[in-house]
Amino acid sequence: MDKFSKNSEVVFDYKDVSSLRRFISEKGKITPRRISYISIKKQKDLSNAIKRARYLALLPYTGK
Repeated sequence: MDKFSKNSEVVFDYKDVSSLRRFISEKGKITPRRISYISIKKQKDLSNAIKRARYLALLPYTGK
């Protein structure tokens, strides 16, 4: 079973930068749902956490 399946209670936290970096491409884009295999609700939570971390300068807007 995947870590992010519907039965899982995973919460994306904007302060947990190391786990959020897994879902950002080399160019700085958020990985799409069809590649990351996350449910719609979890993908929305993930994108909100990434956007909040970027706003607070915990994550870069662009790639390396």
